[in-house]
Amino acid sequence: MASSSDFDIEVSASVKIYYQLLVLILLSLTGFNGYSQDNVGDDSTILYPFSYFTQFAPRTALDMLNRIPGMTMSGSSRRGSSNSGRNSGGSFTNVSRGGRGLGAGNNGVQILINGKRTAGKNNDTQAQLRRIDADQVDYIEIIRGTSGELDVRGSTQIANIVLFNEVSNTTINYQASTDYYADHTSKPGGSISYAGQEGDLNMIVSASAVPGYRYTEMREKSILPGELPNDFIGQTQIIDNATYTLSTNLDYQFSAKSSARFNALLAEDDNPTEVDRLTVDLKGKGFKHSLEREDNPATNTNWEVGGDYEFRRNNGDRFKVLGIANKNDTTNTRQRWDVFEDLTEQKNLFLDTASTLEERIVRGSYTTDLLSGQSVEFGAERSQTVLDSKLALEVLSLSSSGQDAYGGLTPVSIPNANTRVEEIRYEPFAIHNWRINPRMSLETSFVYEASEITLSGDVSNSRTFNFFKPKVDYRFDITPQLQLRVMIEKFVRQLSFMDFVAINDQTDEDSDTLPGNSNLRPDYWWNYNFLAEYRLPDDQGVVSANFYHHRHKDFLQRIDVSNGPDEIRSAAGNIGTGDMYVFEVKGSIRLKRLGMPNVLFTTTANVRDSWVKDSFIDITRRFNNYHRGEFNWSIRHDIPNLRMNYGIEMRNRIDGGTKRWDIEDIEEDHADPYFEGFIEIITFGDLTFRLNARNLTDVEVCRDRIRYEGHIVNNILEEVEYMCRGFGRTFSLQVTGTF
Repeated sequence: MASSSDFDIEVSASVKIYYQLLVLILLSLTGFNGYSQDNVGDDSTILYPFSYFTQFAPRTALDMLNRIPGMTMSGSSRRGSSNSGRNSGGSFTNVSRGGRGLGAGNNGVQILINGKRTAGKNNDTQAQLRRIDADQVDYIEIIRGTSGELDVRGSTQIANIVLFNEVSNTTINYQASTDYYADHTSKPGGSISYAGQEGDLNMIVSASAVPGYRYTEMREKSILPGELPNDFIGQTQIIDNATYTLSTNLDYQFSAKSSARFNALLAEDDNPTEVDRLTVDLKGKGFKHSLEREDNPATNTNWEVGGDYEFRRNNGDRFKVLGIANKNDTTNTRQRWDVFEDLTEQKNLFLDTASTLEERIVRGSYTTDLLSGQSVEFGAERSQTVLDSKLALEVLSLSSSGQDAYGGLTPVSIPNANTRVEEIRYEPFAIHNWRINPRMSLETSFVYEASEITLSGDVSNSRTFNFFKPKVDYRFDITPQLQLRVMIEKFVRQLSFMDFVAINDQTDEDSDTLPGNSNLRPDYWWNYNFLAEYRLPDDQGVVSANFYHHRHKDFLQRIDVSNGPDEIRSAAGNIGTGDMYVFEVKGSIRLKRLGMPNVLFTTTANVRDSWVKDSFIDITRRFNNYHRGEFNWSIRHDIPNLRMNYGIEMRNRIDGGTKRWDIEDIEEDHADPYFEGFIEIITFGDLTFRLNARNLTDVEVCRDRIRYEGHIVNNILEEVEYMCRGFGRTFSLQVTGTF
């Protein structure tokens, strides 16, 4: 495990780098004039016309958005955490539309197209931005205030992509790509999209094939008490993933008062996996070794349809109804064989899982003006979510004969293995928006959530939950550039249905399955958020500072669900109260004052802490998977005269705090900083060539795990494992053009 001295060195290095970059930001601010940006008005809405982006030669709406300081969108992540299985029970610091239903409001950055959000969840807006040709965009506005006219509520910022009313011609964008991986494998990919307008119908239709091939080398060594060697494991894993997607987005304007939108998506995302594993026993002098291989087919298909209709009355009142339906089918079969010296094989594990998740949502609202500067939106949402989960386990048993139907393996009875989980949720809401004066706004939300969760099959259980979820969002524009924001909100986490049922354990070779917990309750927290944002004059960037505190109740972590001392098991469960604090500073600066106006430097630094009473041992600790802070930066340089741009990004979490406490082990993750970069050039007329490089420094992600004999409370050490995974460098060449 990482020592405290190692941690101190890393923190010191991160702080030193941060101060150096902070000095760079301050130098870029020196000498600012006191005038405002031309595109900042009293309502704190920043307008970026199409002419602003022409020097960058953007191809898509996403390219344009990424040129705006503070609005860079990145979908990659070095070390994510799961919200189900063994890692369940983290804390959300940002709320997205990834949960069930839509909700009456969302935090963070929201994307609108012509003032409307996409009537979908899986059919995400960022993917849609890649399909919108830059020539279709009239302007982009960054909305920092609140208004009853907006199609979303409670966002820190809103980016509204406004398209031309009339498009002179349709466009067809295409992209061809090839990815090259560390094991010298290459995979092709590509996409094609049609966008344009026919009368009052605006349409985007696209198809894509995206490779997701992953090659991983893993090595693990373990030691016994007394620092005696135990064993060594070397493993290679290949996931031959590819995602095929067909989607459409339609927008029809019936009249000046009424409009409708329709979205549909069909996707296939299979993950067949091959594993080769060598285990060497180091306890004796013979270095006895064993070989295993796995052949694990896995399929995933999903579809979604969504639509909304809006009608505006002569007095400006607005009625809107929205509906979404989606379905996700996933199957995974894990098959493992012992491989002997004569290359004969014997199957020792068959683990088959299948799940179907369906969701149906309908939401209606009516918005009207009350008094001057005040409006109210009231409505209701109903959602139905159904999970059908099945799990079958067969193992090689020395005490009983296997069955031919299972390849010579013996079936194992798993509690809660075949279960149906269904939730019906109703959410009436009222949102009052008050423009107090040109510099102040107040948004108040009153949401009531009533739900019933029913389990049937191996487990029969039905419970109802009721929550009142108020929110107050106050914004004060001290100047058109400087905004202060205070938000107080009660947020209820939507439970992961996979935590209710038994699932396969993909994190531990010594554990095949994880039990579910049919008695889960939604946990909730009060969020106290204080934010200050300053948009620099002359479009030189944006800096912000944010402090927030979450006070959790019925907090979700791991709990003891053992049937006795001979069967130690844990599952996601409610353990009580937890607190978390985060202080974050962000900056996105154009280096004009250093003579580099086309260089955009972006940095994020935060420190965080949390504590909760552990459910297994009598200690107060951090949340599972909750890191101590992070420091990220990126540089993007546009060279308009050469029609090229390039960039590099570094992401780094402070190690020493990303731990997971469970009933019989403690895990800790750590890794070196992660780098990726790109270079892009437009040539041969309008062809764009882009080279992406991921994991430039060939970083490994490591995990230290302390295992205990029996329950962790007994404090009997079994072994300590040191594992590192390497994914290698990945290079991708993309060619993009337009017909």
